[in-house]
Amino acid sequence: MDRRTFLEGSAAAGGLLIGARAFSPGDGVVEAAASPLVAQASRGTSPLVITGVQTIVIRAPRDNSTPEGPLAVNPLGTTTGGPGIWNRLDMASPSRFNGVEQAVLVKITTDQGLIGWGECHAPAAPRMQATIIQDLFRPQLIGQDARQVQALWHRLYASERVRGYSTGAHLEALAGVDIALWDILGKFVGVPVSRLLGGTFRDRIPTYATFSGTYTNKDKGQPVVDRAQAMVASGFTALKLALRKGPDSDELATVRVIAEAVRDKAQIAVDALGAFSLNEAVRMGKELDRIGNIAWFEDALVPDDLPRYPELAEAVDTAICAGEMLSTRYQFRDLLIDRGADMVNPDMGRAGGITEMRRISWIADVYGALWAPHVSTGSAPYMAASMHLAVSSPNCPMMEIYDGNKQDGPFGNRLLKEPLDIKPGWATPPDRPGLGVDFDPAALAAVTVETR
Repeated sequence: MDRRTFLEGSAAAGGLLIGARAFSPGDGVVEAAASPLVAQASRGTSPLVITGVQTIVIRAPRDNSTPEGPLAVNPLGTTTGGPGIWNRLDMASPSRFNGVEQAVLVKITTDQGLIGWGECHAPAAPRMQATIIQDLFRPQLIGQDARQVQALWHRLYASERVRGYSTGAHLEALAGVDIALWDILGKFVGVPVSRLLGGTFRDRIPTYATFSGTYTNKDKGQPVVDRAQAMVASGFTALKLALRKGPDSDELATVRVIAEAVRDKAQIAVDALGAFSLNEAVRMGKELDRIGNIAWFEDALVPDDLPRYPELAEAVDTAICAGEMLSTRYQFRDLLIDRGADMVNPDMGRAGGITEMRRISWIADVYGALWAPHVSTGSAPYMAASMHLAVSSPNCPMMEIYDGNKQDGPFGNRLLKEPLDIKPGWATPPDRPGLGVDFDPAALAAVTVETR
């Protein structure tokens, strides 16, 4: 008797028929076949054809100006205003947005009625990202199987790869599409995105808050100290402060006084936003070494000076963090291969979405680095995607909450039917299928500026 004959005979003897029923009559399999779980599993055999790709520009507070209306750029020749050589062109933050938040939501629909929501980081001129999606990505997506998330990511990335569009608006647009596709896939199989990513290492992720306020000699620092201590008492164990000026600035004085005030209860991270040359960054880093209680020194160097991060990391004991301005795993590889950072902070809405951020987290792990999602202005898909990936990563200790009250901001829970669970010091990803984000139509319409 050959192997095939043996198997067929054994199956028949036990009531199991190959290619027919699973068990013999009377065993309940007919009833089981009609169960929701079996029906859900059977859906995995049919494609999810993409039928629509929509972009929605949102703004808060909303006004009637065009999407590029809030953009404000420093006048030509604007300098940092410091003494001596510190009074040079302002390279760190040349653009502002007149007190508003903007983003591009991406809504992808399928022939089975499933809808996925994604988001692009797009505070300055959101029509750039929306146009890339509509003119370049949409024709490549319509008719495709939405379950092919990774393959579609590569297709869209490659569409401009030869032209060097591997960062900026192209990757931000790609992030929005990718997040939406993961949302669809999670809804299709009925599980949260974190489970699609292989499960979680923890149920919730610690969060740190970006802190604003400056010490002055007049008030002896007490107002900012009081506010910092209140935030720590509420549950935060890390606060991030700006440090973009020289060693004699009020900013460094603020870091000193708050680091001391919350010592043994919380750590202080500092963010230079690309303000320093190498020699300045080394000097500032050594000041931070003396202060102690510093979690990390973030984006210390001018963004174009990436190759010098290893020199900074070698010269300073405080942990070096970089990556907000980077977009792909290749760029993070170049940063980490020579040990240029101890921690990286890619941004979900900039760095190609969940697919590429996941790869970046792996590369960081390979080089013994931690990673923490950078969270700037943005709404629920951006936040939820960051939360899902964070709890699914072994080397992610925390993530950013931009102002400590992100869930209550104009792009936060007020736009949703079910709120995101974000409390001081903690964020818990939704345990609902996909991202777990469902917009309230009326609330979303109230911040919508343009739909394509």
